[in-house]
Amino acid sequence: MAGKPESIDAVEAMLAAQDYICGRPLATVTYLGLTLGRPLFLEGEPGTGKTEIAKAVAQGLGRRLIRLQCYEGLDAASAVYEWNFAEQMIAIRAAEATGGADRNALKSELFTEEYLIARPLLEAMRPQPGGAPVLLIDEIDRTDAPFEAFLLEALSEYAVSIPELGTIRAPEPPIVVLTSNRTREVHDALKRRCLYHWVDYPSFEREIEILRRRAPEASEALSRQVVAFVQRLRTEDLFKKPGVAETVDWAKCLLALDMIELSPQVIADTLGAILKYQDDIQRIEGSEARRILDEVQAGLATA
Repeated sequence: MAGKPESIDAVEAMLAAQDYICGRPLATVTYLGLTLGRPLFLEGEPGTGKTEIAKAVAQGLGRRLIRLQCYEGLDAASAVYEWNFAEQMIAIRAAEATGGADRNALKSELFTEEYLIARPLLEAMRPQPGGAPVLLIDEIDRTDAPFEAFLLEALSEYAVSIPELGTIRAPEPPIVVLTSNRTREVHDALKRRCLYHWVDYPSFEREIEILRRRAPEASEALSRQVVAFVQRLRTEDLFKKPGVAETVDWAKCLLALDMIELSPQVIADTLGAILKYQDDIQRIEGSEARRILDEVQAGLATA
């Protein structure tokens, strides 16, 4: 297990060692979150690397990553625990078959740790090998206000309550990272509990560096064309702008096709690697893709 970084530079180096390239502002807020024990609230467009930073921190520190994927309708019970009803029924049938046990004694036996199925929030409150885990609460904006209120209470005390067992409190607070794609505004009370950072798309040079790490087989010339084209696409009026993950996927697709440079034809053949909606593909394919490619090539030639 690695110790927590002692400086902002150490955070940048730790993340870079996990192939996560970030700017100093994000490294700073990560350092402060780790040092002060405050949750991180990372907001930004999909595909900007919000989820990946939690994975990189967990790997860099040698901690377990526990992920709570949020969705509409998620409630506290689903996020904390549930009882293993199938095993409980087997125990009841077994007791009946042996002549029946004392009802009160059986009830107390059925609601014990043996029959408890821990969900992410409860798991994060328990001791873990190697130290407190990294708890990733992904896409919190997909949930509703009641769950936010519950989460605020849980993160304030780092504890959860189970009626049959009582309150379970974390011996060491987990490292918490919340992400939001900003499909709706998250309540200020939850944001105030956290250190906030807006995760934007990377600069050209930083995205080149990310591509070098994730697709090292790509030539420098092809990498620069790919990044320039994707960054130019992000300025278009698209339903879903391509993220960094799409940049890497596209480069790998081009390598699989033994491409050494972009052309209108190869762009038309592989647009599905970077654009995920048919309306966006129809808008870009053909003459529009050729025009963007011409602009990209002219810009790279004069750079």
